[in-house]
Amino acid sequence: MAEQQYDYGMIGLGTMGRNLVYNMCDHGYSVAGFDKDAAQVTTFQNEAKGKTVFGTADLNEFIAALKSPRTILMLVPAGAVVDIVIDELKPLLSKYDMLIDCGNSHFTDTDKRLESLAKENLHFMGVGVSGGEDGARFGPSIMPGGTQQIYSRVGPMLEAISAKVNNEPCVTYLGPGSSGHYVKMVHNGIEYGLMQLISEAYHLLKEVGGLNNDELHEVFSKWNEGPLQSFLIEITATIFSQKDELTNNSLIDMILDGAKQKGTGKWTSQNAMDLGIPVPSIDVAVTAREISSFKEERASAQKKLNGPEQNVTTDKNELVKSLEQALLFSMITTYAQGMNLMQHASVELKYNLKLEDVARIWRGGCIIRATLLENIRTAYSKQPALANIMVDDYFANQLAQSQTGIRKIIQLATTTGIPMPVMMSSLSYYDSYRHGWLPANLIQAQRDYFGAHTYERTDRKGIFHTKWTQKQK
Repeated sequence: MAEQQYDYGMIGLGTMGRNLVYNMCDHGYSVAGFDKDAAQVTTFQNEAKGKTVFGTADLNEFIAALKSPRTILMLVPAGAVVDIVIDELKPLLSKYDMLIDCGNSHFTDTDKRLESLAKENLHFMGVGVSGGEDGARFGPSIMPGGTQQIYSRVGPMLEAISAKVNNEPCVTYLGPGSSGHYVKMVHNGIEYGLMQLISEAYHLLKEVGGLNNDELHEVFSKWNEGPLQSFLIEITATIFSQKDELTNNSLIDMILDGAKQKGTGKWTSQNAMDLGIPVPSIDVAVTAREISSFKEERASAQKKLNGPEQNVTTDKNELVKSLEQALLFSMITTYAQGMNLMQHASVELKYNLKLEDVARIWRGGCIIRATLLENIRTAYSKQPALANIMVDDYFANQLAQSQTGIRKIIQLATTTGIPMPVMMSSLSYYDSYRHGWLPANLIQAQRDYFGAHTYERTDRKGIFHTKWTQKQK
């Protein structure tokens, strides 16, 4: 039995849950942990020796160990499991106890849980946490939503355990309701886009440039010292130098080329479509992962479907230089799409998000942390209602300087038959956004022709329909 009343509870003692507890303990908080899996509890107790923690597989014992009003964090799989845990907890909780869902729950589920638990005088928060195992242990980026009042109960703890950039905590109160989980969802959507972009650069460097893994390591290490500096570029450089313990080959060459996903990228695309906000880089990144999963079909198709010859002579240094520009260009446009989506969702869902704050807390701890986020934060600090970061002076200049590179790279990819779907989508997004006129008038004419859907005119106000001349038989 626990001999003292603990400050916080943690349900879910897997890798993320345990490491977040150890982080909390390092900052002076005592934590009781619960997991139905006795083996997880044993691992927790063995690793946490010397820390002010208590672990149990008995839910009643866990609840009894907590100070009142209780504050319980949950790190369990998103979806039905969260509701099962809540239903098991509710009979044991008291008025004003608080549950905090730190998993990747869909924001609409968070809204339903908030409403349901409020009727029983129980507090609930949806809190996005990004940073993986190391982030949980040493400082993640934390995205909390809920009421300002309940945030004040846990704000000091969250600030203490979060990552720090220039001594600023990578956490802040974001807004009401499910805003925290919404921001985490978009974070993950951007992550999908960035990861696919990096893999596309790898594909071209490997297949057309002929770079070996040592050379790839050097390229990505060098890129990480410049404007592309980011967590994802950094770990990519490391990946290319990792040896496989089983074969002593490069580990990257032993990994199957079929990417998995947990759905957060898809959720971002679905919600963007619901709101009518374009996020093509994220959409296509989700599709690219889906195509990668058709490994057997692709292997079979390779034997039958022909592409262009790849015997194009390229200067490695020029290829690397152009690709650096292409990656910078497409990363900027991918961040732009995610920020733009949050801006519109904030109005639609009444989150009142401050995008400067979002960019600020993403600068450290999270998977998409990058030097670019400081520039994004600066852009929104100057213009909180900025329509799109691409029209900020700094980013407009960066895009102008790097577009030559991305256009060269896409031409090369097309010539050699290397798929670069997200990079192409990123350029198309930019080109579409910068055109004051687009051919959508033809689409409207077609819609009116076959379905009497009407159209607007350029020379006068109103809604119009034409009895179109029938084609000659």
